[in-house]
Amino acid sequence: MTSAGSRRIVLASSSRYRREQLERLRLPFAVDVPAIDEAPHPGESAPATAERLALAKAHAVAARQPDAIVIGADQVAQLDGRTLGKPGTHARALEQLLAMRGRTVDFHSGIALVDSRDGRWRSVCVPTRVRFRTLDAEALEAYLHLDQPYDCAGAAKIEALGICLVEAVASDDPTALVGLPLIALTSLLAAFGCPLPAGARSVAAAAAP
Repeated sequence: MTSAGSRRIVLASSSRYRREQLERLRLPFAVDVPAIDEAPHPGESAPATAERLALAKAHAVAARQPDAIVIGADQVAQLDGRTLGKPGTHARALEQLLAMRGRTVDFHSGIALVDSRDGRWRSVCVPTRVRFRTLDAEALEAYLHLDQPYDCAGAAKIEALGICLVEAVASDDPTALVGLPLIALTSLLAAFGCPLPAGARSVAAAAAP
């Protein structure tokens, strides 16, 4: 399987939503699920956690995918300086949603590329501010039973029914909140020799005599 620039693209993720996002770029790619410890480090900021985990996922997959450009991504939510990770359980998800209602939450979406051919890598974190509606516990319970967003940062599956929880979103990249910031990704891919649309020459190459 090849991509623009005849390089294999591998997405290091188990998320079908990130797969669907990457499909928008019309690049052929493979999927390889990383297995890493996603616990934040003591004293680590939410943006640093998101970017570090994105890079760790990409490195883990690059180690077993020769001659590939590997994409890793991670997302961490933050409220009042407190990190909101993946809740894992219904009770924890409800606790998170109750804390976020009527509040503004920062979602930090980390993305990283690793070239397994030469070990080159780059990473970036894209912030998104989300203001949540003030919903009662009954509405939040109903949402949790329908969406079961226990593997989503802050228990908010924005790409699905979770959009009903939201009052407003502010970001330089409207795709970042779903988990794969495509504006940042297209810039990173171009830096790795894979300009988009697929088959296009980079601006530098096009300007060359």
